Amino acid sequence: MGARMPAAAPLVTRFAPSPNGHLHLGHALSAIVAHDLAKAGEGRFLLRIEDIDGPRSRPELADEFRRDLEWLGLEWEEVPAQSTRLASYAVAAEALKARGLLYPCTCTRKQIEAAGAIEGSDGLIYPGTCKHRAADPALPAAWRLDAEKALAATGPLVWEDALAGPQAVDLSGLGDVVIVRKDLPASYHLAVTLDDAADGVTLVTRGADLFAASHVHRTLQALLGLPEPRWHHHPLLMDADGQKLAKRRGSPALAERRAAGENGQMLAEQLRLQHLRLGT
Repeated sequence: MGARMPAAAPLVTRFAPSPNGHLHLGHALSAIVAHDLAKAGEGRFLLRIEDIDGPRSRPELADEFRRDLEWLGLEWEEVPAQSTRLASYAVAAEALKARGLLYPCTCTRKQIEAAGAIEGSDGLIYPGTCKHRAADPALPAAWRLDAEKALAATGPLVWEDALAGPQAVDLSGLGDVVIVRKDLPASYHLAVTLDDAADGVTLVTRGADLFAASHVHRTLQALLGLPEPRWHHHPLLMDADGQKLAKRRGSPALAERRAAGENGQMLAEQLRLQHLRLGT
């Protein structure tokens, strides 16, 4: 009798909104994509509230998010919110610091711009001002990943997007990204990487605007010995001006549409059709 093949890992996706503004159609599409992929794969769809954004986080919005997802006809399992995971972020950050992979940075955004920083694939590329100098202990400091040291430690890495295929890790378009913020216990990069591993996420679904961030997340997974998921970066919904939908631009809230009596499940079907027209 031949050897038994190991069982494939169950498909686990997630939707992880931050309660710093109302959900809009772009969020709805992301949730629907994650939900439907999990359902098609007989897997699990998780909801995780990313609530460590300081005073911008509004606890009451988390319940609104749940009502929005229910209105869209989605079913989910909820996992612990980010605010319960601060200890894990601190442990990971200290481990990276102990290996000399992080360095403190006291620069402000204005100072970074004044230093001639160039635009990269995910904003300004940090010019390394603080990389080779002692930090002033009187100033608040963020902690940045030394990309050169990190890639020397990991060696060549590859990650796979379900739509775009295999991707060689390349941090040149990102530079030394922030891992621990001045005002928060972790940056998005560190928190989401640790959370996805803790929650057993096997397929990370999110908008194409976060494609470049996956190079950082794959690097952190290798450095911290975390499991490697696959990714699925779906196209974005755009407004009439060709801009992606965003909270800061006042994109119409799902809660407003729900309160106005709109049929959420019908809206979800329309978004599914629109998603198909976007080519995925």
